[in-house]
Amino acid sequence: MNDVSHDEIPLQLMRLLEANPQMSQRALAEELGLSLGKTHYCIHALIEKGWIKARNFKNSDNKLAYAYALTPSGIRQRANATVQFLKRKRAEYAALKREIAQLEAEVASSKARR
Repeated sequence: MNDVSHDEIPLQLMRLLEANPQMSQRALAEELGLSLGKTHYCIHALIEKGWIKARNFKNSDNKLAYAYALTPSGIRQRANATVQFLKRKRAEYAALKREIAQLEAEVASSKARR
């Protein structure tokens, strides 16, 4: 999942945290291809927006370990972001298909001229 675009970071973070609430910030950073500092900043931004909440593990020896949970607002936001992401990817796919068709036509045309 490396090289996540800036607009996709909140969605990808929420998806990862929903699937694995105990994932460390270091593991999240590695999975997303972000720095640990950027990941920390993004998580706190999601917490401030009320989309996720963090709580310490009760059974953890590491008192810095957190479990993350999407809030009802976060679940709605993730669903909306997923719909927008899908629309954007479908538009990109359609544009890419048109570009490929155009390139294939150019190649066929150049072969026919030889």
